[in-house]
Amino acid sequence: MAKLDPEDAPKVKEALEKSLAGIPNGDAKERGIKLGEESATKVIELRLKDGYGTPNAFRPVTQPGVYTETMVTAGWDFIKMTPFAMKSPDQFRPPPPIALTSEEWTKNYNEMKEIGEKNSTRRTPQQTENARYWLTVVPLSHQPLARQIVVAKNMSVLDSARFMSLVSMAATDALIAVFDAKYHYTFWRPITAIRNGDIDDNSATERVATWQPIDITPLHPEYPCAHCIVTGAVAGAITAMLGTEQIPEVVMTSPSAPGVTHKYASMRDFNNEASEGRIAAGFHWRFSTVVGSDMGWKIGANTVQNCMQPLKVASR
Repeated sequence: MAKLDPEDAPKVKEALEKSLAGIPNGDAKERGIKLGEESATKVIELRLKDGYGTPNAFRPVTQPGVYTETMVTAGWDFIKMTPFAMKSPDQFRPPPPIALTSEEWTKNYNEMKEIGEKNSTRRTPQQTENARYWLTVVPLSHQPLARQIVVAKNMSVLDSARFMSLVSMAATDALIAVFDAKYHYTFWRPITAIRNGDIDDNSATERVATWQPIDITPLHPEYPCAHCIVTGAVAGAITAMLGTEQIPEVVMTSPSAPGVTHKYASMRDFNNEASEGRIAAGFHWRFSTVVGSDMGWKIGANTVQNCMQPLKVASR
């Protein structure tokens, strides 16, 4: 942590010393510290040149002399990263988005126009709460859940380390996969599509010139849904490790919804709520949430199947 965030290194050191103070001094403690430091060093060396932080080279769509939005997009460097378990960033790349002339697009468009609008009267109070709750992003969206499961299951140090590592690896591979797809297809967000509903060759999609979502739309392409794939990957990894979608009930909070608590006893419910929250927020089409969630579950299972498997010890 100190290497990744040098500015907070003093706080990290202080927290480490406080944590270690409760452990009796001796050979076991010294060997444990040494093993931890060696492991951290190897992980840092392994990922030092993994592609993260590659300069953003996304080319905005425009015409000579015509103004276009000038914000630098987010997440582009993930498409250049080396995955943990996937063979390549595009291993789980989905098919193209649905056709703008299709009946499914019409349903998605009109649902979003009504439910996802900032001051919608069709959105229920619970949908609004979920939308604001899921404005939070990684790692706060899933790490507290994983930690609570570790505690509830009373996992050993070794099992908890493996559990948390696989959850984090699955989430990272999910981000790599989703940004690969997003920047491959560059599909438009609801705020763009609905303000341009008269140019999609679909007479059933009415343009709304002033339409806007519940909050600022994330600065990257729409398809597929990132929250959906990350929560899906976490759900898929945890399900693969536990052998069931059911989990000990966990209680979660979100900095984007002060005073609100959400409870989960099922990984499927966790993933579904995140997906519905991104629709209600006005950020993602329903078809995009379905595709993203499906990708996530597959990536989570793939991570557990291909990483950190128990060693096979030869019998004597």
